[in-house]
Amino acid sequence: MPGEREGTARGGLWTRAGSLAAQAPARRNRYVDFLRAVSITVVVLGHWLMAAPYYAEGALQIGDLLRVVPWTRWLTWAFQVMPVFFMVGGYANAASWSSARRSGRTYAEWVAVRLRRLVAPLVLLLLFWTLLAAAGNQAGVQPVNIRVGSQAALIPVWFLSVYVLVVVAVPVTHRAWRRFGLASFWGLALGAVVVDLVGFTVFPLLRWVNYGFIWLAMHQLGYHWQAGGFATPARSLPWAALGLAVLAALVAVAGYPVSMVGVPGEEVSNSQPPTLALLALGLFHAGLLLGLQGPMRRWLERSGPWTFTVLVNGYIMTLYLWHLTAMVLVIGAANLLGGAGLGLFPGSGPWWATRPLWDLLLGLVLWPFLAVFARFEQGARGSAAAPLAPWRAVAGSILLCYGLASLARGGIGGDGPLGLRLWVVILALAGAALVLARRRPA
Repeated sequence: MPGEREGTARGGLWTRAGSLAAQAPARRNRYVDFLRAVSITVVVLGHWLMAAPYYAEGALQIGDLLRVVPWTRWLTWAFQVMPVFFMVGGYANAASWSSARRSGRTYAEWVAVRLRRLVAPLVLLLLFWTLLAAAGNQAGVQPVNIRVGSQAALIPVWFLSVYVLVVVAVPVTHRAWRRFGLASFWGLALGAVVVDLVGFTVFPLLRWVNYGFIWLAMHQLGYHWQAGGFATPARSLPWAALGLAVLAALVAVAGYPVSMVGVPGEEVSNSQPPTLALLALGLFHAGLLLGLQGPMRRWLERSGPWTFTVLVNGYIMTLYLWHLTAMVLVIGAANLLGGAGLGLFPGSGPWWATRPLWDLLLGLVLWPFLAVFARFEQGARGSAAAPLAPWRAVAGSILLCYGLASLARGGIGGDGPLGLRLWVVILALAGAALVLARRRPA
């Protein structure tokens, strides 16, 4: 009713989230949404914690907590939750693709909607940093600062550079699941084992293949979850035990790094590219979290927890994409003010004591980005999309993902026109243009 909609629009964020929460169908697995919200929140807090800039000898030092305070590398066993996000994506994609097949929707219709939700919010981030970097170049900002700042801010796009391709491949991977079941997971896991064995001993470049094997393996576990494979703790907890045992053996015996994310200066990273250790961590997290799903799903039947989950999910892409931009802007402003607020050495007692204030400040700076850009995320989620020809989905996603991966590794600043790596920006935006089908007329 118009009056009800107007009343809701005038209400606060909690009221609007509560209204959406009440509309969720009873059959919805709320724990999927909860894990998605929690995993992204953990990623944000982890990034804000691990970044350790400080001011010393009259200059800004770009520190990294994992390097400065080595014991914190063990914290990444909790903070590295991207394997969980891929598993959650597998569950959601299985449910969505199965529903599309039952209702007679084509792949072209299905993939257009899925890609619009992922790519439309991303374009705004790319345009923002393109304009900011070009303006900084014209204002005389040193190219190295533009490169380092933009690279830090665009770290989140590495995930989308993989996940977009995973979404495009869903009909193939889900067909493999229906035919082979868990063997489709174990085949990918075995591939990851072979890649690590050969990559660490004979052919290092082969290690990059594990971007496919490991993230697709976790995605297949999401299919297993959606099919009821983790229905009870008896089915879930053995996965946790297996994952923890393999992870411990890889670190203690095989010499894999303790940190589950890259550490500046370290020759080997467990995440760039992903290693078997990261897959083992994913199994540990998956088994543990899904062993709790019974009581957690009952808890999420309560209005408060479920409304909070819906609220976070309403901003989730914007939160993920923009949280490091907020941090880079704060660090840049502090540097212009002569290192204001950055005088504490990372890992010291006062530094730890001020981390809540640091998170609060970053959250306040992030809030305007959420307020402005979340509407585009929500619009992309709710809008209809014209069917997307499969060739456009594949070609556009490849162009987009190559561009995103290049930006995540090297930033946006360079020696090209306007001080930009313009070819990389054009590549990413061209891919986005291919996959963003025109909206259907109302």
